[in-house]
Amino acid sequence: MIYSAGFNAEHASIFNIGQEYGKQFMFIGICAVLSVLVLNVEGNFYIQSAWGIYAVTLFMLILVLVIGTEINGAKAWIKMGNFSLQPSEFSKMGTSLALARFIALSKVEFRRFETRLKALAIVGAPAALIVLQPDPGTLLVFVAFILAMYREGLSGNILIFGLGSVVLGVISVLLAFSTFDYPFLGENSGIYILYVIIALIVILLFAFIRVFVLPRYRKRTIVQALVWSVLAIGFVASVDFVMQSDKVLKPHHKDRIQIMLGLIEDPQGKGYNMDKSKMAIGSGGFSGKGYLEGPLTKYNYVPEQSTDFIFTVIGEEWGFLGCVTVLLLFFGLILRIIFIAERQRSRFTRIYAYCVASILFMHLTINVGMVMGLAPVIGIPLPFFSYGGSSLMGFTLLIFILLRLDAERMSVFR
Repeated sequence: MIYSAGFNAEHASIFNIGQEYGKQFMFIGICAVLSVLVLNVEGNFYIQSAWGIYAVTLFMLILVLVIGTEINGAKAWIKMGNFSLQPSEFSKMGTSLALARFIALSKVEFRRFETRLKALAIVGAPAALIVLQPDPGTLLVFVAFILAMYREGLSGNILIFGLGSVVLGVISVLLAFSTFDYPFLGENSGIYILYVIIALIVILLFAFIRVFVLPRYRKRTIVQALVWSVLAIGFVASVDFVMQSDKVLKPHHKDRIQIMLGLIEDPQGKGYNMDKSKMAIGSGGFSGKGYLEGPLTKYNYVPEQSTDFIFTVIGEEWGFLGCVTVLLLFFGLILRIIFIAERQRSRFTRIYAYCVASILFMHLTINVGMVMGLAPVIGIPLPFFSYGGSSLMGFTLLIFILLRLDAERMSVFR
């Protein structure tokens, strides 16, 4: 797909190191060697070195903020000659190992609030450094660790809270760019009126659940409803601040969110990427235009089509059948990893496997949703498809460390 996305008739050889497909072929070779090395290291090494690997990835994230090169508005790459290293791709592996090590040692104590808070801090430390780059795509991937923690006993209320946050987040973005007001209350007073409406809705929903679903907790309903309504208003206000300020999100990030929500329609400007992406996927029809025959791909109509938008190449050249096949392969891979996780005697390996499955699931969901216009364009690679050495090496390490650990499943009881 990378060869098709960047095909150059004058440099048609896939081994041409001057082209993206030539570089990617070299990265594949490097990853092949890397996978052999990983498989020949005892699994106990990854368990004992988890904190050290995590510390190294944190150091790399700090280093990139100091000496990193800014590309597409994010200071996320360390330049090394003609190549660039993206530390955030390796931080997912380091965080997975550290989280698995921490929870595995916690055992029953993971049910305690303090232990869960520490686990969230392990995930939050690299996430906070990624916010400073800023790289919202990679930041969202770190939300996936909640799924792994849920498997280990995290309350399902957290998932409900997360879903509610998404709904409130969308409402908050709509509020952030609302222009209506009531003159007798002042400029943008409509926003504050809607804050009150949100608080009332939260209070009513909370009261309904407590009174009719969980009646034995009626005495605490009023206080808890008030607390949650205040938190909801605070969350909405914080999102409003983020969307209005340039300190967290870059202007182009905010533009893409508005385009996705239909607040902006600019197919030849701010919405060009998303518009051409959907056009390319739609033009593939049922069976596609054929390999190297996609006109939008061939003439480079879709920006970043070898990296973040590689799925558009699949859609145009292989059509609906190709897209479904790729999605089924990914789901098969994720389900296989979950199966591997559940057959482990080692709690460490089970947690790590769920981290890997969650990361792959989040990457797949966000990337495919992005190119189909179901999610904002935030820049996130499609695992094993998108061009990029750091991404490919990061996913290779994730998978092959799991294979090494799984090979010792009969003898490891941690």
